[in-house]
Amino acid sequence: MTDWDHQKSLELYSVDRWSAGFFSVNECGHVVVQPRGERGPTIDLLGLVKDLEQRGLRTPLLVRFSDILASCVEGLSDVFRCAIDEYEYQGCYRGVYPIKVNQQRHVVEEIVQFGGQAGVGLEVGSRPELLIALAILETPGALMVCNGFKDRAYVETALLAQRLGRTPLIVVDRINDLELIIKTSRELGIRPHVGLRARLSTQGTGRWVESSGRQAKFGLSPAEIVQAVERLRGEDMLGCLELLHFHIGSQITAIRAHKEALREISRIYVGLYTLGAHGLKLLDVGGGLGVDYDGSKTDFHSSANYSAQEYANDVVSAIQVACDEADVPHPDIVSESGRAMVAHHSVLIFDVIGADQMLTGCRPSPAADDEHRVLQDLAEVRTGVDGENLQEAYHDAVQLRDEATSLFALGYLDLPGRAKADHLFLHCCEEILRIVRTLDVVPEDLARLERDLADTYFGNFSLFQSAPDHWAIKQLFPVMPIHRLDEEPTRRAILADLTCDSDGRMDRFIDRDDIKQVLELHSYDNRPYYLGVFLVGAYQEILGDLHNLFGDTDAVHVRLDDEGGGYQVEHVVEGDEVSEVLSYVQYDRGTLVERVRRTIERALRRGDISLEESALLRKRYEQGLHEYTYLSRDD
Repeated sequence: MTDWDHQKSLELYSVDRWSAGFFSVNECGHVVVQPRGERGPTIDLLGLVKDLEQRGLRTPLLVRFSDILASCVEGLSDVFRCAIDEYEYQGCYRGVYPIKVNQQRHVVEEIVQFGGQAGVGLEVGSRPELLIALAILETPGALMVCNGFKDRAYVETALLAQRLGRTPLIVVDRINDLELIIKTSRELGIRPHVGLRARLSTQGTGRWVESSGRQAKFGLSPAEIVQAVERLRGEDMLGCLELLHFHIGSQITAIRAHKEALREISRIYVGLYTLGAHGLKLLDVGGGLGVDYDGSKTDFHSSANYSAQEYANDVVSAIQVACDEADVPHPDIVSESGRAMVAHHSVLIFDVIGADQMLTGCRPSPAADDEHRVLQDLAEVRTGVDGENLQEAYHDAVQLRDEATSLFALGYLDLPGRAKADHLFLHCCEEILRIVRTLDVVPEDLARLERDLADTYFGNFSLFQSAPDHWAIKQLFPVMPIHRLDEEPTRRAILADLTCDSDGRMDRFIDRDDIKQVLELHSYDNRPYYLGVFLVGAYQEILGDLHNLFGDTDAVHVRLDDEGGGYQVEHVVEGDEVSEVLSYVQYDRGTLVERVRRTIERALRRGDISLEESALLRKRYEQGLHEYTYLSRDD
């Protein structure tokens, strides 16, 4: 037995670095959730999964922790409140949540609920999102920031929302929006709350750097901003201009980009006020507040080299300095930091359904004297591996493996000989890798051995449905077992999903210093083994793809029970049945059943199937249409 314990697992998986205090590992080796921080109550994640399975829920399973959501929503308001107090800023903070980040109803409703005291509003980027906000956002005075492409119906709905006591700010994202707003507001007799979106020269950093700067999709140039001011003045509507907005991209990794953008937008704000736009009272700094997914606190695209507090301090101080220099009143500050609000609160749990183990530890049988020379040479290389000849042994083994492949293709080596050559080669590499893992400096051509010899663990999930950003933009998410963390993980693996696409795998993982291409896991022995993908609350659900028709997973909202202790399950959202997913691609359940029935009848008449077999097939077919799209353990 090794002296491995849960503390070593905490360090191995860098939990303290990315968890923001919401997750840890207990002495039993289970991941625990700390929804209110390190000093608050805990939930054993494995125990929760077992409890949910007994309630009829299935893996893969998305667990949303409402208290984490509350902590993040309140925490964002707190850092701005702290910055405002420190700098004696004269405006206030008015956060809004961009619905596009996670549009699930229960998530949006909880954000409105948890942000009610701080007046958190909603940002919408389309007419459907506007309809959500109009129905859900009842917080008095909370902002409804209306971005995106607009038609008359969009603008009419936003304007009429004022009659219901809402505060919709219709943002001019393109100069043509302004004429539509003016015309529609005149016809309805409703003076609008207008915002202008500035297209900054400053670019963001990270994965979305190309979406910002002078070539950004949305925003007005300085010339168009001046044009908009004069157009509003000419219509006696300059007093309707209340907000200035900018956005330099999502997940900004470097605080420098924020600082530069804030200097630029602050000068534009002051310039607008100087031009006579004295109704201006809101400066919307957009989104971009980064989440440290890998715990490195760097400007790598899955991290951020600053904290939320530093970001808030820079926002407040930059606006204050520019306004004070020009003797302009401090505006209320609006931010759209949706990722920071929701990323931490969701965890995807899935079970491992099988494993292909590259290195078994089984020694190959010695090469006999009458076996082909290439096998004898490989066996000799294998027995001669030591710390002094690692590279030479590896080069020799590769050359002999390739020679064996050629001999097999030309017919000079039979199939059992080819199989033995592969086994000998793998065992050579296993011996080399065992020594390589002890080295401080690893030669470049040996560094890839870890990845080349990794196991493949097959997970009961779809990468495209539940973590599409990992596939699409190489986003890193923390991944780790949720139990057995008091045992040393002796295997190195990549993760493959259920889809038949070769891209359906996770082969990039967070590390303390860099990206690692394998994940340390425990030996798979066919017993339930659960892994968690953490920080998947932002974008992953709504961007999910029906690859191979794997649908939405079961989802559940869990909240701490302050009265009875423990936790309570608040909302359960059942994942897609097969028939639901088929309907998304225009297949009718009844039509499919009838076509299969007719096919079975024809087979019966031909005598190709028995009555018992036909009944079983029909039963399985109809059952299959009502089942979860993922695999079950009912075998």
